[in-house]
Order: sequence, then structure tokens, then C-alpha cells
Amino acid sequence: MSSLLLRNARIGPGGPLRHVLIAAGRVEQVLRPGDGAPLREESADLEGATLLPGLWDAHVHCVQWAQARRRIDLSGARSAREAAALVAPHAGEAGVTTGYGFRDALWPDAPHKSLLEAAAPGRAVVLVGNDLHTAWFSPAALAVIGRGGHPTGVLREQDCYNAMAELPAPPQEELDRQVAEAVTAAAARGVVGLIDFEFADNVADWTRRARRHRIDARVRCSIPGDRLEEAIGRGLRTGQEVAGSGGLLEVGPVKIFTDGSLNTRTAYCEHPYPGTDSHGLLETAPDELHRLMARAAAHGLHPALHAIGDLAVGIALDAFERVGCPGRIEHAQLVRPADFARFARPGLVAGVQPAHAPDDREVADRHWSGRTGRAFAYAGLLAAGATLELGSDAPVAPLDPWDGIASAVERTDDGRPPWHPEQAIGLPEALAAACGGRSGVRPGDPADLVIVERDPAALRGEELRRTEVLGTLLGGRWTHRRSV
Repeated sequence: MSSLLLRNARIGPGGPLRHVLIAAGRVEQVLRPGDGAPLREESADLEGATLLPGLWDAHVHCVQWAQARRRIDLSGARSAREAAALVAPHAGEAGVTTGYGFRDALWPDAPHKSLLEAAAPGRAVVLVGNDLHTAWFSPAALAVIGRGGHPTGVLREQDCYNAMAELPAPPQEELDRQVAEAVTAAAARGVVGLIDFEFADNVADWTRRARRHRIDARVRCSIPGDRLEEAIGRGLRTGQEVAGSGGLLEVGPVKIFTDGSLNTRTAYCEHPYPGTDSHGLLETAPDELHRLMARAAAHGLHPALHAIGDLAVGIALDAFERVGCPGRIEHAQLVRPADFARFARPGLVAGVQPAHAPDDREVADRHWSGRTGRAFAYAGLLAAGATLELGSDAPVAPLDPWDGIASAVERTDDGRPPWHPEQAIGLPEALAAACGGRSGVRPGDPADLVIVERDPAALRGEELRRTEVLGTLLGGRWTHRRSV
């Protein structure tokens, strides 16, 4: 592998100018400009651009993100009727027309299959909610999956996941190409790695993709909870390099659902949702959760527990204390005051998605009224000693770490005042959480790096969110290079 010299790089926000020598996929030396720059077969003068550790997205659904990039955008729909009207012009005679991104928690009307039938008679239409926990089918689409008798066409939680899996899939090669293209697009935003939480055999799927396509990021391949026994039988262990991937792929955690989501009003909460006696949905009972986690941990598989509501988060913490294993709690959107300190346990990571806070603030204000001071509470978690890793939950939010970093720092993504600004975190903390815990560029580090045009410490608001990425390196290989 050839060496690369990056000259006149500003190391970190507000950092000094240095020359950085990369060899054998790692940072070999960090030199002062006065020390002189050794000659190398390849070099690039960064001219004062800022060099940072490469960014990770710690929560992605890669296939769904790749498909969402090509689906009809419903994020602006303000009612069920408007969503149906948006998708109607695109509904074709053949195949299934799919829209993505609606948020029905604030709508004045309810989704129903009859609305899609009226807007696109006889057409197979499926609309997927922004949180992936709801799918809205037209009568023709229900017939495609053999559920023509469904009363409303609105499927939530496990019914949603099952129904989406039953739809005709694109050809495997086409889908693999779309996923590889989506990862390359992420590399252009500085991404060097991601954790894929797709509901699939991710180890097998990524092994195939890496064999057929150039993959421009490292991938930790999660294991869905219903594939736990299969993973044990195959001898998979969290952190294990996937054979034949050259270090690009790694076995990830086992994903287990504790509850649902806020927008679907199935997050499991201490207080009932307004106007109802529902506390949400407990997907996995505590005893069963303990059994699954203990089974996984005994075979070297770390659990990643989806927990959004405060009761679900408490149950997840109870389970980690009972089993005593390392792992992750994904989302942790609402936390009871007494539970913050429990996140400080060694080996526990809180995988959070800061872009969800400005996206869901109105929904939280309505459905978690009086409790939003401890919602998306990143400052509170850090102060309690939690280890944070930032993700997008793409396609729930775009696979763009700068969007998450800016949301964590600013607590808004538009002209509205910051929402609970006391829960904002500083840029150094946000960058470290977006870089998998790395906070500098040092000899011996993997040469997974990102070059940005302007010092992030000098940027605020939309400028930070739109940070210009000049180049991305993965093990010293350019995965994106614009003008360096």
C-alpha cells in the first residue's frame, strides 16, 4: 500500500498546522511544518483545511435508506388526505408505488386505505411512516401481500415490518448497487463507518456486496433478534472481523426491541398518551428480555436494545444491570430523572440521533407534555457519565452526520428558537460522539479521516450543518476527494 502525505493540515477544531504521514492504512507521523515534509509518492497540500477523525453513523437501516433516496417524499404532508394526494400522480399501473416520510402524530385526520383508493383507484400504493414503525397500504397493495381483508390498511410495529418484508423486492443486484451508491454518498459527507440495523442477514448481505461492489465505509453488521439462534449456530461474535472482508466488515450487536416509537405513540412510557389510557407498547417482557440478553452474552454477542419511552429505557437499564454485559441502548429518547446516572455503567453505549429532536419537538410537546426537559437529553446523559454515539436512524433522518452534530449543538434546524437549549452539548463532545469516541489525529490511529474546508469551531447553525467536506480517507484510501 502506498504512502500519502497530507501537508499543512489543521489538526482538529482550532488546532495547529501539521503535516500528516499515512502509511499501511494508519497515521504514521504527525510533523510540525518546521520539521520539513518527507517526500512521498503521493501528497496533498490541504492549505489549512481542518483534518478530523472520520465520522461514523451509529444507526442506519441501509437497504431502507437506499430505497428511501428513490421514494416519493411525504415529509411535508400535513394530513392524510394531503399525503394521498402527493403520491397519486406517481402511482403506476404496474408494480407498487412507495412513498416515505409521513408523520401522522399531528394530523387532523387518520390514514385509511379508502383515502389511497380514492386518490389512486386500483393502484398498489404503500406509504411508509418516517419512523419506519407504520406502513399505510392501499387495497391493491394489501392484495399483493394477501391481506385484502385488513380493515384500515394501516399496519404498525411487527405487522408493519412483516408486511413490508412480504412486498416484492427489487432484484438483489439492483438493491446491492443502490446500497453501495448510498454508502459512497455518505463518504462524501465524511462517513468512514456505520452500524447497519437492517432487518436482514446483514453479515451475509454485506459479504456479498463487498465481493461485488466497492464499499466506501466500514460496516458493523447487526443481527436481528429473531436471528439470534442462527447467529450462535454460525459462531458469530460481536467485534469479529467478517471473513474475506479485509477488515471492512465486522459482526455487530444483536438488535432487540423493547418498545415502539413516539410518532406511532407506541413508545412505552410511564404516563399515558393524552386522551387515552395507553402507555404504549412493550415489545419484549422483562423476563424474556433477560433471557435473550443472557443467551446472546453467553456466546459473545452484545445486545443493542431499542428503547424510546422512559419505561422502556428503565427496563433496558434493568436488563443490563441484571445480565452484566456490555452493549447499547438505541434512541433513549425519554429518560426518567433517576435513570440518567445508570447510563454510566462500563461498556454501555447510548446510541442517539440528535436530528430527531428538532424533527419531533411538536410531537413530543403534545404527547410527552411536561416531560420534554428530559427528552433527547444529551447534555443530561453526558453529565451523568454516559457514553454517547451519534447516528441518524436513516432513513428516519438523512445519513449525514453534520445534520446530527448541528442538531446536538444547536437544538434547532430552522428559524425556531432552540428547543430545551439546556440539553445542547458542545461541539467537541458532539464531534467525539460522531467519530466513535475519537477526538484527535494521532500516530497509530487508523487513517480513517475527513478533511473539511472550514474549521467547525468557527461555524454556527446552517453553516455547521452544511459543512463542506473536501475529502474522506478510509484506511488511507480516498473514498471522496473534491478539491485537495
